[in-house]
Amino acid sequence: MTTIAQIILAIALVLSIILPFGYYLIGEKNRGRYKTALGVNAFFFFGTMLIAIAVMFTGASSVQAAAGSEGTLATGMGYIAAALVTGLSCIGGGIAVASAA
Repeated sequence: MTTIAQIILAIALVLSIILPFGYYLIGEKNRGRYKTALGVNAFFFFGTMLIAIAVMFTGASSVQAAAGSEGTLATGMGYIAAALVTGLSCIGGGIAVASAA
């Protein structure tokens, strides 16, 4: 993916989060409007992610690992494990803070 495509993708992801809730916050705040904003947010966010995946895997040039680095399955699984542990601890921390509030 080129640099300009990455920048446009980042902008699209940020806008897919900000615009629906900005629409909700500007108008009358009721349950139906919130559900609509949440649905639009999910649609645009996951739609942008699917487009990003399609663009990432349909590049014309072949992508190879950097010279001198050996990416093995164990290394990748280690990164996934670290991300999973961090994410679950954040969820636990959020639950703890919500209970205390």
